[in-house]
Amino acid sequence: MKSLYDLLTGIVFAGIAVLFLQRSTSKEDHGDRIYHYAPPAVGCALANYLGNKGYDLPAILLIAAVVIYSVVILKPFPFKR
Repeated sequence: MKSLYDLLTGIVFAGIAVLFLQRSTSKEDHGDRIYHYAPPAVGCALANYLGNKGYDLPAILLIAAVVIYSVVILKPFPFKR
């Protein structure tokens, strides 16, 4: 890991991967499919690339978008109303 973007996107991607693995072994249907995990995975790779090339603002915004997508679409935390 050479940059902060490597660390941040690695942590976010690891969280997405763990969520995918946990859900793929669960008997409960969470409503997400494998293709729902592609946008945040590609977003992490693109944000890391942009950050390492010096495009800080787009990289930070893309990391934030990946996190927001993950929380809203993948719903890793059970929200009770």
